[in-house]
Amino acid sequence: KAKSLAEELDCDIYIVGAANAGKSTLVNYLLDENNPDKKAAFVGKRRAGNANKYKGSVTTSPLPGTTLKFIKIELGGGRCVYDTPGLLIPGSLTERLTPEELKVVVPKKQVEPITFRVPSGKCVLVGGLAKIELIGDSKPFLFTFFVANEIKLHPTDSSKADDFTATHVGKMLKPPLEHGVERMKEIGEFEYHEIDIQGDGWKQAAADITLRGLGWVAVTGAGTAKVRIGIPKGIGVSVRPPLMPFDVWEATAKYTGGRAVRKSSKSRSGKRRKG
Repeated sequence: KAKSLAEELDCDIYIVGAANAGKSTLVNYLLDENNPDKKAAFVGKRRAGNANKYKGSVTTSPLPGTTLKFIKIELGGGRCVYDTPGLLIPGSLTERLTPEELKVVVPKKQVEPITFRVPSGKCVLVGGLAKIELIGDSKPFLFTFFVANEIKLHPTDSSKADDFTATHVGKMLKPPLEHGVERMKEIGEFEYHEIDIQGDGWKQAAADITLRGLGWVAVTGAGTAKVRIGIPKGIGVSVRPPLMPFDVWEATAKYTGGRAVRKSSKSRSGKRRKG
């Protein structure tokens, strides 16, 4: 479709977006889909260490700045697609993480969303990087987390969350990967945002709360959800229409034995998601 539009407008195609948005991964996917001979020629399972073995593939990495210059790829017919260096977006959490922490936060495979039922006075800790809580006289809502599978999610009482984080950050709560308050101070002290979201019923999410550089949370329920978000100072938080509004019931989870486990037998990828 893009190629047809480029031919119609007599121009090339440029892939532009934020650092770590997946531009190079998208380019490689398009190259694979349009070149079955190259795809069939690769033997073995694609992993982070060999994902770029395809001849002509674009190098990918969880580290920002992997694409350092415009990469030209011939499409044929005189048309080209250009993979471009990522734009540095102010207020992104990825700017404050170490290379090892980035490997946890930036998804390496399909994200398996996980849903918690959260009543007022409860919260979910997103590693040690964010706290999402329901406050006031709100009825229980469902919070569906779309974050990298390696990030540890922990539901708890809002009144106990700060003490729990101070004790378990870098251990049960990852990332950050280093234990102690010093690493938390380096990332930034939390600031809080309060948002009212009008529920759209139990069949689909009403809105997404985006946490820049970390992921998003889809909010599902009836009535008004008073949501309080704690995140390092300066990190962007916004509300948007739901990107994947119908995934909530496929991702419901229970918390047991120190980890979150899906109630459904399998996720879309065929595996259980553990948080």
